[in-house]
Amino acid sequence: MIQRLCVFCGSQSGNNPRFTEDARALGKLLAMAQIQLVFGGGKIGLMGEVADAALAAGGEVIGVMPRLLVERERAHLGLTELITVESMAERKQLMADRSDAFLAMPGGLGTLDELFEMMTWNQIGLHFKPCFVLNTDGYYNSLLEFIQKGMSDGLVYPLGPEFQSCETPAGVLKLLQTAALRGQT
Repeated sequence: MIQRLCVFCGSQSGNNPRFTEDARALGKLLAMAQIQLVFGGGKIGLMGEVADAALAAGGEVIGVMPRLLVERERAHLGLTELITVESMAERKQLMADRSDAFLAMPGGLGTLDELFEMMTWNQIGLHFKPCFVLNTDGYYNSLLEFIQKGMSDGLVYPLGPEFQSCETPAGVLKLLQTAALRGQT
């Protein structure tokens, strides 16, 4: 059973109000499903929205933040647990260790870095945890096309059911349930 979902997302909210709406909806749904949220620990942007929504709905939220980002991303001090680490590498390792699955919501370069690292770790066998993308308003369409082209061109190893995308926060819960049934955690 997937008990902890690591969510990678923006430290900014972006220009599309659907990003914030989906972040709030996801946080609430995770809390209602009693799935603990693991995230980057920020109080601002989509990170703050998903965490605040989970907390408001009675969920548990673990933040992991490198010291160098504590002030820049304004560490969320109202979490169930906030862990401060020394480096981005340590952050990703701890988030991976504490999570059963990974989800990328809309975000920037840091979000992509985290998603691709977890996908790579999955492919080389460092973990066998599923990675998902919440493709709000087609935000990740180009990325998904790039991955498909890479597989078609023989440069990206084929991705199986451990990598999927969906369009809505409710779809994320369905993916988590399906992954748990397949025993991918």
